[in-house]
Amino acid sequence: MAAEVTKQDIIAGLSALGLRRGDGVIVHSSLSSFGRVAGGANTVIEALTELLTDEGTLLMPSFNHGRAFRDGGIYDVSATPTSNGRIPDTFWRLPGVYRSMNPTHPFAAWGKNAERYISCHHLVDSMGEGSPLGRLWEDGGYCVLLGVGYRSNTFHHFVETHTGAPCLSKRGEVYPVRFADGHVEKVHTWGWREKTCPINDAPHYAPLMEACHCQTRIGDAMVTLYSLREGYEIIAKCLREGIIGIPPCSACPIRPRKCEWTV
Repeated sequence: MAAEVTKQDIIAGLSALGLRRGDGVIVHSSLSSFGRVAGGANTVIEALTELLTDEGTLLMPSFNHGRAFRDGGIYDVSATPTSNGRIPDTFWRLPGVYRSMNPTHPFAAWGKNAERYISCHHLVDSMGEGSPLGRLWEDGGYCVLLGVGYRSNTFHHFVETHTGAPCLSKRGEVYPVRFADGHVEKVHTWGWREKTCPINDAPHYAPLMEACHCQTRIGDAMVTLYSLREGYEIIAKCLREGIIGIPPCSACPIRPRKCEWTV
């Protein structure tokens, strides 16, 4: 039976990849990928926060992907669970963690820039400039993939938005949101595409990321670290020029979906 993964194992592995005190990072994760983790999701979060310290910023997705609105539901910032897994669903509930008000794709953040990244998310493009991902990119942040691959890499949606991919409408859908003080208002989010993206959703760009990422194994999990600025250049080039026979965004017929929330 494999040994339990400890907090020190996680800190040592992330340090070996180059993650340092004061860094800003978006983390996508799978708790089960490690095997057994002593202390579970809380141990992973503690490892990240202790390594970064409060001089750094830890960002995680806390998306509901629209599930909150089935059968007449609502996004409640204080109650709606995330469908991104055990680690982020534990993270957003912790003291000192801020959660954004985007109806379908809210982020959670802790640390130095947490409030700045989160506070205006419901007023800007879901994945564009001014969004939590956009601010992290501007600040020279990183992405860590903990036991997941590039299919889970939310940052490629920022690249799509920033380069003007025609398959997404930046603020094309509106949903009801319950804020922390209890009041409800309708908030814009992006309109998702009607079909999957053959470049990013596959994701066919993943092999090219070997030019800018570092990898190690922690327990049974393959862990990947890359710079958002370097990753942006690789993904944007694929969207602008196409890849392995797939046309660029400018020649792709996929467009935003139409649904009951479309405006």
